[in-house]
Amino acid sequence: MNIILDDNGHHYKLAPLTLTRPVAALRIGIETIAESWERLLKQHIEIKSVEYRTEDYLNAKFPEETHLGLIIAGNIKPTPAVAKLVAELPQGDELFINGKWVADHGIAARHKVETTLPEEEFIYIENPWDLFQQNHNAILHDFNLITSGRTTQHLSSSNQVIGSHPIFLEEGAKVECCILNAESGPIYIGKDAEIMEGSIIRGPFVLCEHSTIKMGAKMYGDTTIGPYCKVGGEVTNSIFQAYSNKGHDGFVGNSVIGEWCNLGADTNTSNLKNNYSNVRVYSYETRTMIETDVMFCGVIMGDHAKTGINTMLNTATSVGICANIFGGGFPSKYVAPFTWGGVLSNDKFELDKCYEVAENMMKRRGITLTEDDKFILKYLHDELA
Repeated sequence: MNIILDDNGHHYKLAPLTLTRPVAALRIGIETIAESWERLLKQHIEIKSVEYRTEDYLNAKFPEETHLGLIIAGNIKPTPAVAKLVAELPQGDELFINGKWVADHGIAARHKVETTLPEEEFIYIENPWDLFQQNHNAILHDFNLITSGRTTQHLSSSNQVIGSHPIFLEEGAKVECCILNAESGPIYIGKDAEIMEGSIIRGPFVLCEHSTIKMGAKMYGDTTIGPYCKVGGEVTNSIFQAYSNKGHDGFVGNSVIGEWCNLGADTNTSNLKNNYSNVRVYSYETRTMIETDVMFCGVIMGDHAKTGINTMLNTATSVGICANIFGGGFPSKYVAPFTWGGVLSNDKFELDKCYEVAENMMKRRGITLTEDDKFILKYLHDELA
């Protein structure tokens, strides 16, 4: 069976996070949406390939080759209940859950199948802030799926453990002299990840493989630190996708940070307005600021974005890809892609310099900026800068 994960019209709704990847490549919980679909569907059907139906400019890196198979909404983080319904969908039928399109099996005349599930069993991502708002449920489902029937590695007695929810350490994980509070949910520490001494962790919490929590950090619940990240300071209800750093003190709350980002020392995000009103957020779909029903929202940051030392970000700031923010004061709540400065000036970050910075950062992790990556950045630079 070929699995095709469709952006489902959410490419610009979830930007800037999706400007450099398909919707299903977003991380929520422990795994990306695509990884979760593959893991769950393998329990029911034989999978030949997992592909993406996304924007044309992303096809070279994320190809759709078969064009025929089980087509699934890539903005849905699957739970076991949803995956079972999709796997059992007869050819020619299309599935709707809670009024939302979920899957389409084949191109024959369609029969509409409709059903309902409890909210905690149906994780539907409509807006960028849904990622951190839904992260609690996503962590619980992923934790149960990934750790079921397995034995955790030994947790050192130098740690102080509170609460009865499980704490799971993968092979090579290091945790010493920390406080781990599992009263509100489980804690997952990935392969070769490390939580340095003096850190305080509250579950539900995820630290993915090869990532590091710096000394004395404070990590609140419903937070995911993706693979190969280094994070310190104070973080609450946020998701770092992968390969991004916040190595020093400073607060990040109710936020989503893309890949290859770096937050300079004492970068702080506001996640609540002084008047406690709902926030307005920049929409790439409408190219305007839009009203939301959200009170808590920090920063939504696209890939390869950077902030300088002591950067202050207003509530519900959108930072575009390859933006480099520095200087005193607050930048705009919408920092355009390829911005150079963002506070006192809004010069453009030249494309060759973007390549150079990306190559230098990626080289430190043994990864190369590919020609496909350069094509995507050039397309976005031409379209958005």
